[in-house]
Amino acid sequence: MTTNSDLLQRSLAAVWHPCTQMKQHAAGADALPLVPVARGKGVWLYDCDGRRYLDGISSWWVNLFGHCHPRINAALREQLEELEHVLLAGFTHRPVVELSERLAELTGGTLGHCFYASDGASATEIALKMSFHSWQNRGRKEKQEFICLAGSYHGETVGALAVTDVALFKDAYAPLIRPARTVATPDARQAAEGEPAFSVAQRAAADLESHLQQNHQRLAALIVEPLVQCASGMAMYDPEYLRLARQLCDQYEVHLICDEIAVGCGRTGTFFAHQQAGIRPDFLCLSKGISGGYLPLSIVMTTDAVYADFYHEATRRAFLHSHSYTGNALACRAALATLDIFAEDAVIERNRVLAGHLAACLQPLREHPHVRHLRQRGMIAAFDVVSDDPQFSRRFYRQALANEILLRPIGNTVYFMPPYVISPEQCAFLVARATAALEAALHP
Repeated sequence: MTTNSDLLQRSLAAVWHPCTQMKQHAAGADALPLVPVARGKGVWLYDCDGRRYLDGISSWWVNLFGHCHPRINAALREQLEELEHVLLAGFTHRPVVELSERLAELTGGTLGHCFYASDGASATEIALKMSFHSWQNRGRKEKQEFICLAGSYHGETVGALAVTDVALFKDAYAPLIRPARTVATPDARQAAEGEPAFSVAQRAAADLESHLQQNHQRLAALIVEPLVQCASGMAMYDPEYLRLARQLCDQYEVHLICDEIAVGCGRTGTFFAHQQAGIRPDFLCLSKGISGGYLPLSIVMTTDAVYADFYHEATRRAFLHSHSYTGNALACRAALATLDIFAEDAVIERNRVLAGHLAACLQPLREHPHVRHLRQRGMIAAFDVVSDDPQFSRRFYRQALANEILLRPIGNTVYFMPPYVISPEQCAFLVARATAALEAALHP
């Protein structure tokens, strides 16, 4: 029987873990816990010794309906007996066709063309390359640059880092990167006392307009994370920014890319976050939750107009991007099962009720002397912690695990992105244990 200790030692010897300083997991009193997970069910993860952890971040925001969901499991078992994978160059299959059709329907047919990849950073790169190549095919050779928001995060490949503004990820690879231009973020935390988030959004849009006035001839696209800039500390903003950005991109002939890798699939209160602004992007990037957290899958959706820019006899005008597992049948089937759950279980409506329960549980933290900017957008909630301790994030993470919850702060920002199958009672458990972990981290 595999034990925590056995699997831990083997993992430390053989596995290079992502986004991790491996030395921090080395033996010692201050070592970060490396949790050996044996199984999962619903909102719970269980280690090899039987200890449980409530997955308060949906395992990096992907497991929308928790772990080992019976309907997704059943769909994958059925698909395994039909087709596991086939190349998508010159071939097609039912799951990828049906998924493309259903996603297009969810956009009202405005984004009717789906291009497939494996992960969020790849989707970002595809959207950037498509935008650039689209303008080249139109004869607009000068449009080669991109804009992103201050504090933005769009992935960690070299191309995606060009539109990422988080120094921790970007600085080490600066010599490899062709950086984008950066404009003001509409982060509502910048509001003066009594100022609404709407006004912060308008100020940021004015900065964008000034930049577009001066540089639009060279700009291919603006890329944004709609409503929540996740990796920079769950920076939330008013939908007015998206409305104004769409108008400005139209006015100055610049594509708008909505990166909904983290905020799509119902996370913010609507299936697509940009819907809350009543707009339509030129490119929409999806990943993470689209497959229910089961298999790597990402999708870039775009318009008839962009698709037409590549539709030509000349091969060089085609979009020549691929990877071996593009449109993998199993991943597409997991995504179809995920969409079935949304359609059959009224998930968006249920999430609005759940979001209310989560908000009520969090309300007492507004009075906590070390808590600032308690905020929520749908099934994402966050607060900032006033602490001068450079080790706060590590201390909180360790204390959260000790309290049977999985929460990973971003710096001094504690956030919650639980699976949609969480119950009101489990919401209360999650927040109560997070509060206990906060006290323990602040007063070691």
